[in-house]
Amino acid sequence: MDAQSITSQLDAAHAKAVEEIGAAADSAALKLLDQQYLGKTSLFLELKKGTKDLPNEDKPIVGKSLNVYREGILALVEAKKAELAAGENSARYESERLDLTSGTHGRSRGHLHIVTQVKRELEDIFFGMGYTMSEGPEVETDWHNFQALNFPPAHPARAMQDTLFVDAGDGEQSVLRTHTSPVQIRAMLASDPPIYTIATGRTYRNETIDARHSPVFHQIEGLAVDTNITMRDLRGTIETFMKKLLGEKTKSRLIPSFFPFTEPSAEFGVSCPFCEGSGCRVCSHTGWIEVGGCGMVDPNVFEAVGYDTEKYTGFAFGFGIDRIAMLRYDLDEIRAIFDNDVRFLEQY
Repeated sequence: MDAQSITSQLDAAHAKAVEEIGAAADSAALKLLDQQYLGKTSLFLELKKGTKDLPNEDKPIVGKSLNVYREGILALVEAKKAELAAGENSARYESERLDLTSGTHGRSRGHLHIVTQVKRELEDIFFGMGYTMSEGPEVETDWHNFQALNFPPAHPARAMQDTLFVDAGDGEQSVLRTHTSPVQIRAMLASDPPIYTIATGRTYRNETIDARHSPVFHQIEGLAVDTNITMRDLRGTIETFMKKLLGEKTKSRLIPSFFPFTEPSAEFGVSCPFCEGSGCRVCSHTGWIEVGGCGMVDPNVFEAVGYDTEKYTGFAFGFGIDRIAMLRYDLDEIRAIFDNDVRFLEQY
């Protein structure tokens, strides 16, 4: 598929939209048409996702055509929405003389938040790989959040995470969990190996919100514990779920790193899905995007939960769901996810 073919498809879709949106009988029908032409199963989104496969010289042309198409559809929808609202208000005025809501828009049907969409997609991928789901509280004990994960008191690694402490009134030090890793501790305490489980949820850090950071964010953690688990199993797992998430052409890599709860540890990254490794703005022209951390579970962690370190090995990995959403939809700022601007959220 080339730029000319994509532009022709968009022109034909726009012409059809002019006719169908103009004939929409009510707000419900208009909402369905809006989703049909700009929603997650639309030709627009399909073509937008396909731009990564185009030659570099075609990408600016197609990008401009997609923006013109989108703005055109939005203009058609807004104009029809105003027309329908006027007609609905007039009819309501006649039937309800004391109606004080005249002039307001009708209620629109909501949909899942962009983060929830990505979260559920990730969960489906791991469920298909045989993993189960584990859950834990967002207010955690210091033992679950740090000590059991090989962060002893005063350990310098605690400085890696700016923690928000909570006065729970029970004399035990409690925190807003800084990662979803304490769920792994709870899962191991609750059952014996083999364990193949994931945990998703909100996590908290004492950070000032900016383009790339937020005091509240979402993570997904994975844990596998069994006999004869090796680093090769970890690498294969990461390769598999990243290909399912970002496409079969996606490559992954591991770079040595440090985490208290894994040894050896690594940062894992993927080839940039937007430029396929050739270098672009999204990947800072490196061809790679760092996604999260991983490694083989440290024996100290197994000892904390009573596992036989001579019999069992395992791996763990974790990464930000918000980061995946930003990659998927080419977002520059994490703030856009949390601003609750309906005009932004309606696009996804």
